[in-house]
Amino acid sequence: MAKATRKKQPASAKPGAVFPQRDRTWHPKAYDPGYRSSILRSPKKKLVMIPQTASELAGPVFGHDLIGNKDSDLITNFARSGKSAIGERIIVHGRVLDEQGRGVPDCLVEIWQANAGRRYRHVNESYIAPLDPDFGGCGRTLTASDGSYRFTTIRPGPYPWPNGPNDWRPAHIHFSLFGQAFTQRLITQMYFEGDPLIPRCPIVRTIKDPKAIQQLVAKLDMEGTRPMDSLAYRFDIVLRGARSTLFENRLEGN
Repeated sequence: MAKATRKKQPASAKPGAVFPQRDRTWHPKAYDPGYRSSILRSPKKKLVMIPQTASELAGPVFGHDLIGNKDSDLITNFARSGKSAIGERIIVHGRVLDEQGRGVPDCLVEIWQANAGRRYRHVNESYIAPLDPDFGGCGRTLTASDGSYRFTTIRPGPYPWPNGPNDWRPAHIHFSLFGQAFTQRLITQMYFEGDPLIPRCPIVRTIKDPKAIQQLVAKLDMEGTRPMDSLAYRFDIVLRGARSTLFENRLEGN
């Protein structure tokens, strides 16, 4: 996986390939009053680069034997025997790609989300919607040799949040990706094509380039559907480069 501090071309890159320069207008500013949390979270002083230690640059190494048979199936991985999660069944799949368009293998992809009733399974969750006793809301998988991944889950519901008097989050799924070191964790969100709440979301509105927003929207994939069962959505993640996916914990660029 690409790393924010890497400057030179890796040995695995194609001959003559170079990394595009960072486009700092592509990412939203850390401070945006429309997104209330950014007021306290945004840095007030100039950022300082901290040298990385050997322990931060080594590991983790994830093997397929660490992934359970149901880890990528959120419909059943938390369900009681003979039960399944309540909601619209969907498939979320895609590829994790490097800046040259090549698949990244053995990448740990984790997701977490609200249930169909718009509620997270979290101790601090305060929304009044009920919990689904058969839905845990999280899953994980390792990418295949071509960088592909696949989850089965239910479509999460949109929910209100106390950012403004009537602000709602669009339906979304959180993604976390681990690279080949502890410092290589990338976090983003995936939205659903056609959701009218996307342009109304204060978090989304911090992104000024419409093309960048579109890269966070999973497209309906009728070719990937399971007939009479589940719709499919495709979400490819580009780690860095001119068409990199926006990552919330790396708003300064790739």
